[in-house]
Parts: sequence; structure tokens; C-alpha cells
Amino acid sequence: MVDIRDVPEADIDRALELAYLVFHDRPEKEGRDRHHALLVACDRIGAYDGDVLVGFMAAHDFRLSVPGADPRCPGLTFVCVAPTHRRRGVLTGMMSEMLRRATAAGSPLAALWASEAAIYGRFGFGGATTGVTIEIDSTRPLALRIDPDRRPLQLVDPADAPAVIGPYHEAARRVRAGRPTRSAERWREEWLAEQDEEDDELSPPRIITLGDPDEPIAGYVLYRTKPAGEGGSARAHTGLVRVDELEADTPAVAAALWECLAALDLTHKVCAWGRPVDDPLLHFAADRDQVRVTAQYPALWLRLIDVGAALTARSWAAPVDVVLEVHDVRLPANAGRFRLRAGPDGATYEHADAAADLALDVRELAACYLGGTRVGDLVAAGLVREHAPGAAAALDAALRTPVLPHTADEF
Repeated sequence: MVDIRDVPEADIDRALELAYLVFHDRPEKEGRDRHHALLVACDRIGAYDGDVLVGFMAAHDFRLSVPGADPRCPGLTFVCVAPTHRRRGVLTGMMSEMLRRATAAGSPLAALWASEAAIYGRFGFGGATTGVTIEIDSTRPLALRIDPDRRPLQLVDPADAPAVIGPYHEAARRVRAGRPTRSAERWREEWLAEQDEEDDELSPPRIITLGDPDEPIAGYVLYRTKPAGEGGSARAHTGLVRVDELEADTPAVAAALWECLAALDLTHKVCAWGRPVDDPLLHFAADRDQVRVTAQYPALWLRLIDVGAALTARSWAAPVDVVLEVHDVRLPANAGRFRLRAGPDGATYEHADAAADLALDVRELAACYLGGTRVGDLVAAGLVREHAPGAAAALDAALRTPVLPHTADEF
């Protein structure tokens, strides 16, 4: 009999050993220490077979930017089940306990990054944001269709970065939905760690800001570099600039930062792994053979724990009045027929006896919640049933956001 219960701080190292086993990982001491420090601050759920830890799940205490709001949203991480206990309901038990705790805490949402996309839909999670990887051939100057901002660029000491760029990141987080809060500890242990967790050949983090002296910064980029490898070796490669984050007030500021990155000496490629689909670079780059999208993937997965609270918390771009028939096998309180009346002045969500205009599973509603997935596309895919013509288009217009939701905060 597997028992689902809290994982005490004394068992964090056991939990990490289980995670490393499941994810086929073996971090060095610095990485292990970083993981341990992060998990100390997390809510931790374990599955115990007697005294043996056979499943583990942790949750960061985040808030998530949604249109017009910033609700509590636990960020699930280190979700794993021992290979000896797969297909025995361990993950279901831990997920049920997480949903129970989030409901009790009044969190309308939960989020995660999925290591395997096929797993989490059955628990009501939907892919709510999409990321792209952009590569720039920097063997020649970056060709641009707009003039870059020529205000000064400045290198920032990583030790000073949270104070210099942290407030800017917080302001940018509220403009684009889908971004979790970033504590000082996450800045230090994740974004600004001396050694990159995935590639020990990468440099320590580098930060460049743009703006006039004694004025607030107008943008920044956080990146790491890798020197060129020796020809013919197993690790032969050209010099690389890996962009972890780039934020800018205007397209001209972004152009200046991208231009700077592409001009770094002894490098030949810029790779930005986590960029939004609507990144302005893809429009103001003059040569799309030089600037290419090399991958596109689901990023943040979202779960609506309290559908009514989630829908009434966010802002709405246009009026909509629809009856939704929502299916949710994990949280029955969400299931049923509800009338959503929403618009720029707010929203109400109440039980309804009228016929449904749209019928959908809670995972599809989660995918559309931030405005990153169109309801109409899910109707076309056969995943949402439209009983009233025009209902999907009306809901899409109300859910629309000025920029697409996006985050590079992988956790």
C-alpha cells in the first residue's frame, strides 16, 4: 500500500536521488546543492512504500501573470515515480493530493513544464504557451530593417543583476501573460548560477543593459557563451552565444541588443532557445536565411483548479456571453454547464440551465485561458464542440491579448 504524504526536509536528498534515477541524470555537487536549496522552499509530496520513497512531486510557491491579474499558481517540478512502481497509481495519488492542497489554498491555477507531453493531459493540464528556438548566423553582421537604439550598452556584474534587471523583469512579466514570479533565490540558483546545469562548457552568465546613465534601463539581455571547439574533436563546434532572456521597451532596443550579441568576437552562432512565437526579431530581421526558427514546442502547461475563479480573475478584451459545458473528471466541482458573461468591465461565471454554446474538457479551456490557443482551432481539431455558430469566435475575441503568452522560466 503506497502512502501519499509530506516529504520532510530530511528526505530531500532521497527525493533528489529518485529524480536523478528517473531522469537519467547525475549532477555535480554544485548542481545537487542548487536543487536541494530550491526544494527546501517548495511544498513537497511523496509516495512511500513503507519507508521507501517511490514517488515525488514538489511545487514552487509562484504567482503567474495572467491578463489583468497575478493569481497564486503552484509550479510543479521534479515529478517522478520509481521504475519499480510505475502504473500503480502513484502519480495519480500525488497529483490528487496536489490538486486538493491547491484547492484548499485558494489557488485557481497550477502549472508545469512537461518532460513527456503525453502524460499531463489526463490530469487536466493543457499547453498554454508556445516557445520557439531562434538561431542567428553571426558570421556576418546582423542585417536589420530598423535602426537600433544607440543609447549606451553596459555590462552588469551578475552579483548586481537582481537589483538592476529584477524590477525590469517584474514589470515585463505583467505585460506578457504566462510568467511566474522569480524570487531572489531563483535568480541566484537558476538564472545566475556560475555554472550552467545542462552544459558545463558554457561561460558564467553575462548581462548587458541598454539605457542612458542615471536613467531606468530600457532593456537587457542575459546570455552565456561557448568557445569554439577544436576541429575534428568529439566536441568540435563554432563559437556559440546562448541567449537565456532578452527584454526590451521597444523594437529599436531589441534590435540593438540582438546586434550586439551577433557581433561578439570569436562566436559564429547566436541561439535563443526560449523565445515567443511573436518575437519582433522575426519581423525586423532583414534576412530570414540569417535568422531562422529551428524548433517550436509547447512550453508552460496550465491546469484550471477553480475554473470560475480563474475566469473571473482575468481581464477580457471584448464582450462575450456564452454557455460552457465543462468536463473535468479530476475536479467534479468544475464540471457542468455554466454561463460566462465577460467583457472589459469584468466577468461572472454561474451555473446555467440553458443549452451549451460550447462543450469542452477542462484541459482545452486551460490551453485557451491565457490567449495562446484559439478556441476556433480546437473546434477545427474536433476537441471542442461548437453548438452555437459564432460562439468560438466570440470567446476568442474576448480572450485575445496584445502579445502572445510566453515564458522561458523552465522549472
